[in-house]
Amino acid sequence: MARVYPSRLARPGPLRDNRPRRAGTRGVTQGRLTLDDVHAAARRLLGRVVRTPVITSQAWDDASGYRVFFKCENLQRAGSFKIRGALNKLLTLTPEELRRGVVAFSSGNHAQGVALAAKMVGTSALVCMPRDAPLLKVQATRGYGAEVVFYDRLTEDREALARRLAAETGRVLVPPFDDYAIMAGQGTAALELLQDVPSLDALVAPVGGGGLMAGCSTVARTLFPGMAIIGVEAETAQDTYLSLQKGERVHIPPPTTIADGIRTTAPGELTFPILKENLTDVALVSDDEIRAAVRFLVLRARVVVEPTGAVAAAAVLAGRLPVERGARVGVILSGGNVDPDVLIEILQSA
Repeated sequence: MARVYPSRLARPGPLRDNRPRRAGTRGVTQGRLTLDDVHAAARRLLGRVVRTPVITSQAWDDASGYRVFFKCENLQRAGSFKIRGALNKLLTLTPEELRRGVVAFSSGNHAQGVALAAKMVGTSALVCMPRDAPLLKVQATRGYGAEVVFYDRLTEDREALARRLAAETGRVLVPPFDDYAIMAGQGTAALELLQDVPSLDALVAPVGGGGLMAGCSTVARTLFPGMAIIGVEAETAQDTYLSLQKGERVHIPPPTTIADGIRTTAPGELTFPILKENLTDVALVSDDEIRAAVRFLVLRARVVVEPTGAVAAAAVLAGRLPVERGARVGVILSGGNVDPDVLIEILQSA
């Protein structure tokens, strides 16, 4: 059974980078991402998103050999960390931009984040989703009031479709990861985690397009330069791993993995330089290891996560981390929007 780790702070607190920053626009430092941008995002999001709990599990520690602190973004509004970036982005828009509405493209969780954020700020949302997106995520996106347009993940360019719709309708494009305001919002998850547990040896999070890890690694690397920062990908969706090996962005064919939220073909143009600078390593896990992590979290820690949300935990449980056993490891459980049929299949496949 999991235990809730006591929060040290009720609101964004004193962990700060006091280095000078350049004047920026639209809510972020111009041309780059800084800890100050994440602090600014935290102030915008205060009272609007959930300060999710950090939990521990003795069973997990015993099985993995690490002292693990789970940041439970599966308990966030709309079921994942994505609301942080989406809402931060929308809160930086002008009244005229909000009047025109927004457009986004997503496999599911960013779709829900944008849909809910749009509802919260009083604008409309048009969301491009793949035809094979989990039904639960499609229904939730529509439930928040967004209009959904479907595309074929294998034959259509989702970003090109979204940009065309933005040009035709005048809506503002809200990217899933390649935007500094999005990254700053996602980074608030790590800011909270490190306020609650400042003595971590390593931070582990999933990597798809890189928005979550770009924001979180900026926080961790600035505040704790010696911390190991480890991204995790499915072994069949290793675009960031290959990109870091080559030193430049690598494109791969559309990958197949149970972790639908990280089926990306390349890291972002803006996120990759941040990942290249900040990451210690990228760990790769199999779909079977992701399933095992979901089962363990549900059955032993009583925490329900989707496969993508368990990717970082899978690397810990499977011993994929380049840190010594016994280390204090922060793990971001990025989402909990799992289709019931998928969860049943995973639980029964042990």
